Amino acid sequence: MSEERRKILDMLAQGKITAADAEKLLDATASAGPRAEPDLAAADGAKPSGGRKEPKYLRIQVDAAKDGEGTEKVNIKVPFKLMRAGMKLAALMPSGARDKVSEALSKKGIDIDLSKAKGEDLEELIQHLAEISIDVDSDRERVRIFCE
Repeated sequence: MSEERRKILDMLAQGKITAADAEKLLDATASAGPRAEPDLAAADGAKPSGGRKEPKYLRIQVDAAKDGEGTEKVNIKVPFKLMRAGMKLAALMPSGARDKVSEALSKKGIDIDLSKAKGEDLEELIQHLAEISIDVDSDRERVRIFCE
């Protein structure tokens, strides 16, 4: 039995979580899959299949001209590990808390239904993102979105 499963069952036995919460947590740990031993052939970051390197970051860069004041620069580097951790956290949240977070985000103009968030969806998104690069150039701004 994995340590994560044991901890979840211990919390259930101690009454810290309900059976429904334990089921959700166990499902979340099961969907993450078993922990594989590191593949020494892929130590350089390449996928075991010999394909392209798996991306580690989502990068968003914006260079925009300000009226007479030079340029304004934005450089955001989001680790995919952080995105994965966020998905796992969303899966562990009780449904009432997820609903309240979704409602608060909606008030800010961000419409996300956290109850539908799944780790598999993020992995598929990361695979597709690894294959694209978005570059937008205009007279006043340049936007780049890519993975590295």
